Amino acid sequence: MISPYDDTYFMRKAIDEALKAYELDEVPVGAIIVANNQIIAKGHNLTEQLNDVTAHAEMQSITSAAESLGGKYLKKCTLYVTLEPCVMCAGALNWSQISKIVYGAKDERRGALRYENILHPTTEIVGGILAEECSDLMRNFFKSKR
Repeated sequence: MISPYDDTYFMRKAIDEALKAYELDEVPVGAIIVANNQIIAKGHNLTEQLNDVTAHAEMQSITSAAESLGGKYLKKCTLYVTLEPCVMCAGALNWSQISKIVYGAKDERRGALRYENILHPTTEIVGGILAEECSDLMRNFFKSKR
């Protein structure tokens, strides 16, 4: 039987988180972490709300997932994030040993995936899931700021 839960399904859930950030006037990045087809953590950018440059969606999700699992390693977990992770988030994801990262839009300026070996060697990476939708969200946000 084919599962209704695929990368597109979960990326839509990450987009829901990005919309929460948008509503808070935060850069609209959303993330979720999934284990066994269950969402165990959600997060969205909160850098303005918390006055904290480290409060990225991925960081919020990593902390929440570790708490949910009762441990710091996110093996057998997948992160879905609407924008390619930055270097800071990639470093945290490396330390978490997350199994898979699925991102929507590529971040040409600050994306970490241009660097070799920035993630754990066992981490699988899938990019471009609902990329246009994720990119549009970012474009519209920054257009509203000009």
